[in-house]
Amino acid sequence: MNLCSRIALLCASSAALLGCGPVTRTPYAGKPQNLTTMNDAELRKTLTREQYHVTKENGTEPPFRNEFWNNHDAGLYVDVISGEALFASTHKFDSGTGWPSFWQPIKPEVVASKDDLTHGMDRTEVRSKKSDAHLGHVFTDGPNPTGLRYCINSASLRFIPVEKLKEAGYEEYLSVFETAKK
Repeated sequence: MNLCSRIALLCASSAALLGCGPVTRTPYAGKPQNLTTMNDAELRKTLTREQYHVTKENGTEPPFRNEFWNNHDAGLYVDVISGEALFASTHKFDSGTGWPSFWQPIKPEVVASKDDLTHGMDRTEVRSKKSDAHLGHVFTDGPNPTGLRYCINSASLRFIPVEKLKEAGYEEYLSVFETAKK
């Protein structure tokens, strides 16, 4: 059984135990708040149970039953806690794993990585540098040009559609999508 299959099985089992069901798309809700100044109790009240579990307890959401695994809309994926831009849809690809996957972050300096030896696996964890939120893991089986697969939990992200970037204060990232059109 390969690593992706083991992770999918582990997550599906956890989802069944937690009673997690399918997730529907959250409508765009304006500029994301920066929650990095909140204490733990405030974060627990503000984030959903799954967002808190993933970002603060290093959890993993179920594959194929999370908000962005099959999202094909153009836009920006931002940290659910800090609001910092992390990934762009122009770098997203279908990895077949059931989680949103990207071949690179929007800027290398927005994420940090560290060794993760939990669950009997040797992986590299990816965290948001600004909020220290657990995002997911990075693997070396991704597509060109990087060969990387950032396998990210939807619960750690908010999605800003490209047509709402300026309104939400992310106009500096519009060029990422203009370049992709060419």
